[in-house]
Amino acid sequence: MIRPILRYGDQILHDPAAPVTEITADIQRLIDDMIQTMYAAPGVGLAATQVGVPLRIFVADVSGGRVASDLLTFINPELVEADGTQHEDEGCLSLPGFTAIVERPTRAVVKGLDRDGRQQVVEGVGLLARCFIHEMDHLDGALFVDRLRGLKKDLILRKIKKLSRSGKW
Repeated sequence: MIRPILRYGDQILHDPAAPVTEITADIQRLIDDMIQTMYAAPGVGLAATQVGVPLRIFVADVSGGRVASDLLTFINPELVEADGTQHEDEGCLSLPGFTAIVERPTRAVVKGLDRDGRQQVVEGVGLLARCFIHEMDHLDGALFVDRLRGLKKDLILRKIKKLSRSGKW
């Protein structure tokens, strides 16, 4: 089932998510829904908080569904290490229509459970590293706009306020 994606300003997006204590049938359904929602959006990553569920789960597929083995699910992810620096344009399904250059590591190693409860450690480089850190930010209650400073951040937030006042957000 494709779920609605929350937009910037919804409180769930700004609060840290809780750890998953047990992988149940409901969690499996949530993961399936998240995958369908991510592909339908279309996006390369989606955190549970973005669909209104405050749990530490994210899905990612930088191939956009073209390579089945690229689909990753992380439950209770933790950043093991990160290094390097990349400055690239970044967007977010919870901030549709907005992008900005955001500094992220070029390499990120994340560990957590897969959807079957098995421990996994995955190294991401380039776009996958960016995706990992972006989705983990969501689980900590942050969005890419929170990493911005100055005029670019102010412009995005003012435009969102204007869209909200007009009922278009």
